[in-house]
Amino acid sequence: MIYIFCRAILRVIFTFLYRLEAIGKENVPNEGGVLLCCNHISVRDPIVLGIKLKRPVKYMAKGELFNIPGFGWLLRQLGAFPVKRGGVSKESIRYSINILRQGEMMGIFPEGTRNSTSGIAKKGAASFALRSNAEVVPAAIFGEYKLFRKMRIVYGAPIDLSEFKGEGSGDQLEAATDKIMSRIYEMQKSGKPSRA
Repeated sequence: MIYIFCRAILRVIFTFLYRLEAIGKENVPNEGGVLLCCNHISVRDPIVLGIKLKRPVKYMAKGELFNIPGFGWLLRQLGAFPVKRGGVSKESIRYSINILRQGEMMGIFPEGTRNSTSGIAKKGAASFALRSNAEVVPAAIFGEYKLFRKMRIVYGAPIDLSEFKGEGSGDQLEAATDKIMSRIYEMQKSGKPSRA
């Protein structure tokens, strides 16, 4: 209930302040495990990625945030779960995979840091997807979070990773990651949802 209430409030705020528009929502499956993979430009990205969708989205968040009285409780109510500083723990990895196996939806930013220009994506997204058999939906955020300037969130068609079945070797994970990131970059260039 808290998630639904906060999502409704944030929809109104972001639609008003950033004229936020969502394109391609029909590409997000209505059921089953779904991993939303998106570019990363701001700390507000998790909000934008999920508020226009019907299904709740879960995220990893810095463990220190959960130590703030009241705020940590709110983060949990909103679907966030802690990740230890310095890297993702085995416990967080197991939890993420279980979320997806249980048919829930999770958001992740494979680039890792905001405004990454290195072109090197982390392999976590591909690993989670392959180990859970979740659908992978690419997404791209457009805009600069400037007041009353239009922003868009675009969702592409699910990416077929069946050629990389199983938990995947290092080479398979790298190839699967490249496929995910290339689809995101493709949408960033075109401004349109990608096709299957």
